[in-house]
Amino acid sequence: MAGVISFDSSRVPMLCGDNFSNWKDKVLLALGCMDLDLVLRGDEPPMPTESSTQESKAVYKRWERSNRLSLILIKSNVSKSIRGSIPECDKVTDFMKAIEEQFVKSNKALASTLMQKLSGMKYDNSKSVREHIMEMRDIAAQLKSLEIEISESFLVNFILNSLPL
Repeated sequence: MAGVISFDSSRVPMLCGDNFSNWKDKVLLALGCMDLDLVLRGDEPPMPTESSTQESKAVYKRWERSNRLSLILIKSNVSKSIRGSIPECDKVTDFMKAIEEQFVKSNKALASTLMQKLSGMKYDNSKSVREHIMEMRDIAAQLKSLEIEISESFLVNFILNSLPL
């Protein structure tokens, strides 16, 4: 394994709810650097039989090792509260899909909540106008991180409409 790049798996953040995209990027980097991403790069090879060649047995053994160690690494970097809501899976690809489905659902709900908050905001004199505008810009930035782009002119329109005449 001369081509394997060293990677400290403790650099993978704990998946805790609001960091899915960053967590996934770090997990994929870690698995790639540790040469454990074989399971993510191709389909499961056929399970060897008595008549299988040594080469096909070796391929399956490498795939099985990649799957087992990848599952260990991924599960160890998912908080227990999230892990409990994800069905038990024997394969990394199934486990990653299950995690992603959880976050697609929660991201849609979060995006809807943020849009409602942004569109319903009104300046109430409890803070400065600048702070009010910065809060609205922060919500727009959160929406952008959820891949919902709000144009600058649209945001300015929201801000102006939230201010008193």
